[in-house]
Amino acid sequence: MEKIIQITSGRGPLECQWVVAKVLKTFLEETKDHSIEYEIIHRENGDENLTLKSVTLILKGKELTGFLKNWLGSICWTGKSTFRKLHKRSNWFIGVFELENVKKTDFNERDIRFQTTRSQGSGGQNVNKVNTAVRATHIPTGESVFVQDSRSQLENKKLSVPRLKEKVMAAYIQQLERKMKETWEHHLQVQRGNPVRTFSGTDFKKNYEDKSFRKQRNALKNELKNYKNDLN
Repeated sequence: MEKIIQITSGRGPLECQWVVAKVLKTFLEETKDHSIEYEIIHRENGDENLTLKSVTLILKGKELTGFLKNWLGSICWTGKSTFRKLHKRSNWFIGVFELENVKKTDFNERDIRFQTTRSQGSGGQNVNKVNTAVRATHIPTGESVFVQDSRSQLENKKLSVPRLKEKVMAAYIQQLERKMKETWEHHLQVQRGNPVRTFSGTDFKKNYEDKSFRKQRNALKNELKNYKNDLN
């Protein structure tokens, strides 16, 4: 299973950007605990060092759905701003969203079609008489590059591969950014209240809510046991 996740400060202030960076660290630690692979495919740095406006990841794992139930939604950090000492606000919210209907673009050299042609422009008589230039096309996406840096066809072919990969990945990032914008338009602001996770303090302490009702079940078991003992 594979999913694309965005952790974002939305339109939040610098404090929220700091929370995004801290949440990312905690998030990645938990992916390791659950044997989930991750790849950071896009990040937007914040306005200060060690802050992030948003980060987008690809996650791969067998139990992603269950893992993400504890993450998707709003995340709250409770604490005083380290950037604005006199600021009265103490609750800061960010969002964790899934980017749906976006497929990762895989780049494989086997998907490249090479075409040779004559070089263009000045460069001596040999330039326009020999097919040394190369046009490389990534068949799945249709992206292409034209390379004529060298008089060697083989060298131009080698140069075209990394350039084409960069262009294909840039197009993929643009697709992601469009999808992130669409996602954000559905979440004009990160929902406040009822967060799926809460953290507190400058040490970013996790404040988990026990949703398993284990304590309640144990209490009921003990009460039932005592009741049976009374009957005996």
